[in-house]
Amino acid sequence: MNDAAIIYKIVPEDLWRASVPTGRFTGAPIDVRDGYIHFSTAAQVKETAARHFAGQSGLLLVAVRSDALGDALRWEPSRGGELFPHLFGELPIEAVRSVVPLPVGPAGVHVFPF
Repeated sequence: MNDAAIIYKIVPEDLWRASVPTGRFTGAPIDVRDGYIHFSTAAQVKETAARHFAGQSGLLLVAVRSDALGDALRWEPSRGGELFPHLFGELPIEAVRSVVPLPVGPAGVHVFPF
């Protein structure tokens, strides 16, 4: 699969683990408030972590196959007009490619697997 077809969600581990048995992720509180699940591309996710999750531990990096989300996935302008993937609906767990810990390194910055 093409790396451009993968989008990322940063999720608190407890919230993610609670959703797995249901087969769907309905979003974090900010997603519920905004009416869609926020995602980032590989090029965007490190800045997303720095802006919205700085210093937070207990997070997971969820990689999702964007092609498995159909028309519910929309690319909309956000930061400075840059297009971000937003999922208008629940995330089916079967669309998830991988889930890995997103630890905070010694400098207080998240350590990504890429």
